[in-house]
Amino acid sequence: MRNSSARFYAFLSVGAAVLTIALKAGAYFLTGSVGLLSDAAEPGVNLVAALVATWALTLAAKPPDEEHAFGHSKAEYFSSGVEGALILVAAVSIAVAAWERLLHPQPLEQVGIGLGLSLVATAVNGGLALVLLRAGRRLRSITLRADAHHLLTDVWTSVGVVLGPIFVPLTGWLVLDPLITFLVAVNIVWTGVKLLRETGSGLLDASLLAAEQRIVTDIFAGYYLQGIQFHALRTRVALFTSICLLSRPRTEKLVCPAGSCAL
Repeated sequence: MRNSSARFYAFLSVGAAVLTIALKAGAYFLTGSVGLLSDAAEPGVNLVAALVATWALTLAAKPPDEEHAFGHSKAEYFSSGVEGALILVAAVSIAVAAWERLLHPQPLEQVGIGLGLSLVATAVNGGLALVLLRAGRRLRSITLRADAHHLLTDVWTSVGVVLGPIFVPLTGWLVLDPLITFLVAVNIVWTGVKLLRETGSGLLDASLLAAEQRIVTDIFAGYYLQGIQFHALRTRVALFTSICLLSRPRTEKLVCPAGSCAL
């Protein structure tokens, strides 16, 4: 049930990406703004990432087998890793387009209609981001959370991008559009780096947060009164469960309250 729900949200992300691509591409063709072009590249990345996410969630839903005793849940990290890489590629292409426009400034046309389309697409992304963020936390899915945070970044980026077509006609400074686009590219790079860092941390079996580990040790401390002592506690985050590795007397059995235990 959990994975079916997660895949539903992934399909929802695919549909939203197609819609925002159409809206933002139309905004670019109407205005000629490279800022809006950078905005149009974002949902293109989202579409590819959403398709990869659907594949990853489908693979993660498979039960454990002889070759994968702990299941396939880490397949989600491949999705977030691919998304991070695609974000970096998009940032480079946006920066190149902005540099060309900086060298050869061109006037913007039909700004009002283009901005209207871009703002509608931004509203779609913002609404979907909130839905995915709540679903990702509820379902403990890094794929949905990564997609949500990326969409939220796209929303704030879009707010900055629309400033170009607004202020260029007011000031007459054509260089404002490519300069804002450079800032958009930097913002996208930062998003990609954060996603790759989180992906690497998950694949390398990062420990629980210090506050969470204290909760686990406090629970284990209750067994001291029974003459049972624990030491060398180790934890790892595995998306759906937190796994505790520890030493204990062989005569006792314990169910790890944080998830599953390997003793």
